[in-house]
Amino acid sequence: MTKEVKTKSPLEARQTPSREEAMQAVKTLISWAGDNPNREGLIDTPKRVVNAYKEFFAGYEMNPDEILARTFEEVEGYDEMVIIKNVRLESHCEHHIVPILGKAHVAYIPDKRVVGISKLARLVDVYAKRLQTQETLTAQIADTLERVLKPKGVAVVIDAGHQCMTTRGVHKTETSTVTSRMLGLFRKDPRTRAEFMNLITKI
Repeated sequence: MTKEVKTKSPLEARQTPSREEAMQAVKTLISWAGDNPNREGLIDTPKRVVNAYKEFFAGYEMNPDEILARTFEEVEGYDEMVIIKNVRLESHCEHHIVPILGKAHVAYIPDKRVVGISKLARLVDVYAKRLQTQETLTAQIADTLERVLKPKGVAVVIDAGHQCMTTRGVHKTETSTVTSRMLGLFRKDPRTRAEFMNLITKI
């Protein structure tokens, strides 16, 4: 009888460097950039960068299913869309590890179960605080809401500026990128989708 082997997720399988190894890597990059990591102004920079990375990429330690686990079923039959808009989004481009800054608009149409609105904002953070592309980030937020809450529809729109375009490369500081993912009624019903887009564009 063949024994079943459980495949680890990429996060479970990764070899996490020590804090000291991470700090040494920062020192190497400082040297490569052309400065002296041992001069007074830079001596504590590796420690600060490692601390910042723990905050920037805290999403790897968060479980989106746990965040959405507590739901409410007694909602007096409410079945219209729930929208949280202008959620501040701070992520990092996986190609250059520079900031992606913008706003997320998240909506769903409940089917018996609703979740606290702060949980929607936290769900954005779970995936934003990882190395990302905006397209993947948008899909992850929407797909998780659909999978966990099983609502009648989900809509996610992200409007963000990419510092890989604004501070390097083409240097187009005025540009932003908009991505969207529509599921369920938001995809099937043009009126529902139009209502959502109208509501998120109102001040």
